[in-house]
Amino acid sequence: MSDTLLEVNNLKKYYTSSKGLFKNFSDSVKAVDGVSFTIKKGEVFGLVGESGSGKSTIGKTILRIQDKTAGEVKYKGQDIFELSKKELRHLRVQTQLVFQDPFSSLNPRIRVGDAIGEAVVEHGIVSKQEVREHVLEVMEKCGLSPFHFDRYPHEFSGGQRQRIVIARAMALNPEFIVMDEPVASLDVSIQAQIINLFSDLQRENGLSYLFISHDLSVVEHLCTKIAIMYLGNIVELASKEELFNQPQHPYTKALLSAVPIPDPTAKRERILLKGDIPSPIYPPSGCKFRTRCPAATNLCSGKIPEYREVDRDHFVACHYV
Repeated sequence: MSDTLLEVNNLKKYYTSSKGLFKNFSDSVKAVDGVSFTIKKGEVFGLVGESGSGKSTIGKTILRIQDKTAGEVKYKGQDIFELSKKELRHLRVQTQLVFQDPFSSLNPRIRVGDAIGEAVVEHGIVSKQEVREHVLEVMEKCGLSPFHFDRYPHEFSGGQRQRIVIARAMALNPEFIVMDEPVASLDVSIQAQIINLFSDLQRENGLSYLFISHDLSVVEHLCTKIAIMYLGNIVELASKEELFNQPQHPYTKALLSAVPIPDPTAKRERILLKGDIPSPIYPPSGCKFRTRCPAATNLCSGKIPEYREVDRDHFVACHYV
């Protein structure tokens, strides 16, 4: 039996924006432009890139929160875009999403315990008589106290609110969770606590994560496999050890050079990228990274690099790797 939980094949998501005086001219924003990867059961898969690279769009599309433009997404071998309403409802229980901003994802007028138990009641995870006990048990696992049950979101700190959102997802006993920049808005000490919580929950419950982040130093502590995204495409994908020890793509090398080193006496050459990330409406021809790449040549402007396997389970999209 295959241990593949999620399979994404050539996924594309384009947004069309009308412009001009009479709105008769349109451009397509290629937020996700042909992305493929797999996530195995119990695996923590990291998706890393700058803002606007398409990371969050992938997360929402593979959970069918928004429609795809092309490609396929298979969960346990089933294409999620071909599921019936009943099957999709079952998928909602198995797959969950943790948002970047916990405060905006919580209803300020609903008590924390009721917010965590709302979906539990809706999907009949436990009987109505057992909901409170079930919610309190999940809250305890996520580092929350019983007296927090009757409080409101504004009474909590940012780290506590993130624990509430995690508890809300965990209350449904999911198998797969998309973490969309879940620690980006927290300070460093709280980030460490939340990452440790993710790790403990993953180990205890055998969960699989898609962990979306712009920070490689955060991803390093949690993920087993990492994909680097740039302007809607994956430019490099490898195991954590392979990516950190043997990076191949110039963009990956630049990102790794910015990761802080704990040893103040250690030295690392800083790779500074020129310019800003181009517009996804008008991306550069050929290799999308060529306008910022220190090793770009004429070949890069005329030909799209092939995304290929350069070593066992190590994929790169670059002409010179």
